Amino acid sequence: MRIGELSRLTDTTPRLLRYYEQQGLITASREANGYRTYDDRLVDRVLQIRGLLEAGLPTRIIKQILPCLDAPRTIHFTDATPEMLATLECETDRMTRRIQCLTRNRDAIREYLDVVKSLA
Repeated sequence: MRIGELSRLTDTTPRLLRYYEQQGLITASREANGYRTYDDRLVDRVLQIRGLLEAGLPTRIIKQILPCLDAPRTIHFTDATPEMLATLECETDRMTRRIQCLTRNRDAIREYLDVVKSLA
């Protein structure tokens, strides 16, 4: 697929997709006319990258952990640094807190909806 379609399917700007490519997070093939073409599996990969960026991980660490997100999982961290491990621990803890907060908020909204619907 071309960059426009990948952009549409992932709600990611072409400029950002080119940035991901520049950072080594995704790869594109080139047609004879120079147009980028992307494999269909990159839709999920771009969504994973966006989620990790939204969670606060920097692209340099995302690049290192992307192989762990493939199925089957292939984990090979020959260059894992103490800084990277500390960052991942911190981000994992932060994600857990955010999940807990979102779960509480979801449950409160469901409870509110149940009460309002029962009164209607």
